[in-house]
Amino acid sequence: MQDLEQVFRDQWGRVLATLIGFLGDFDLAEESAQEAFAIAADRWPREGTPPNPGAWLITTARNRAINRIRRDQTLAAKTRLLAVEQTRQAEMEALDDTAFPDERLELLFTCCHPALAMPAQVALTLRALGGLTTEEIAYAFLVPEATMAQRLVRAKKKIQVSGIPFRVPAGHLLPDRLAAVLAVIYLIFNEGYGGRGDLASEAIRLGRALVELMPDEAEAHALLALMLLHDSRRDARFRDGDLVLLADQDHSLWDTAKIGEGRTVLDQALALHGHGPYVIQAGIASLHAEQQPDWPQIAALYGELFRRTASPVVELNRAIAIAETEGPDAGLEIIDRLSLDNLHYLHAARGELLHRAGRSAEARAAYQRALALVHDDAESRLLRRRLAALPC
Repeated sequence: MQDLEQVFRDQWGRVLATLIGFLGDFDLAEESAQEAFAIAADRWPREGTPPNPGAWLITTARNRAINRIRRDQTLAAKTRLLAVEQTRQAEMEALDDTAFPDERLELLFTCCHPALAMPAQVALTLRALGGLTTEEIAYAFLVPEATMAQRLVRAKKKIQVSGIPFRVPAGHLLPDRLAAVLAVIYLIFNEGYGGRGDLASEAIRLGRALVELMPDEAEAHALLALMLLHDSRRDARFRDGDLVLLADQDHSLWDTAKIGEGRTVLDQALALHGHGPYVIQAGIASLHAEQQPDWPQIAALYGELFRRTASPVVELNRAIAIAETEGPDAGLEIIDRLSLDNLHYLHAARGELLHRAGRSAEARAAYQRALALVHDDAESRLLRRRLAALPC
């Protein structure tokens, strides 16, 4: 079963993207993919894992979808799908890992069609490509699960009713979708960076494909650089399953080759006269990859990023950087102005700075508030260790 879970993580986005391209129906593709994985969970332990799990899952899911279409009362409206099935039978039987290298990028651009609102674009792609649950996506957006479920349903219906095509759009249309595509890729990466390395790797793969598709877009290069620089520290972020903060990480575990590549890609973004939000964030990530981070410069870059985005989360990060150079009280002054009461990171950061300022009782309350909000087990254990370290 553990092997099947790994196959799910590795193959879900690829299988679903291929099915959506074939069927043109998000819900049918998702249901068929889920059925295929259920069949695999039953058969593979007895019969063994097939040589090409992805192709097996796609073929099985496709067959389940075709059977469902044949049983559908509105079969006449579905004859196009049956005709497609006839012409692609031989191709599907011969699938290998290189037969569908771009379907996920096509799915990404389909989800990021400008007819959809930006939050719906991002949420739908996280569901389709990343395999995230509605609950996980709702948490990423800081909205109730029911709200996110409605958003996903509306987005799928809009694609179906509007006849949004499953393909990478013509070159002159790409810039209209770039902001959403970048946001989606980065959110997938962030979800993976929290512990799911398969999602982080998938986001980097998509980032590379996007740079190849749009080589003159500085922000595409910058996002790839940002992900590479963050991912270079992946092996140092956990020790025996416990989260390790940047200041406590073993630098010998950092991937210096990936840091070098990230900085090279950032230089390419700068050579394209990039000065957007991802360029700034990549610059911050590059400074964090130094043995001794330049905190004043990091704080200055966060300040510029806040001026561009007005994001309170960015301001929270600026407060943390300022606390490193001007002391905890300077950071707390900024944090206490922010309206992010439901974000556990704010309370965790506040608890740390209150602890440094010698205000243990307030730090304890802040850590407890963060614990009440956190969903991740590793982060929860880190907060409990912080709490335990406070003076009684």
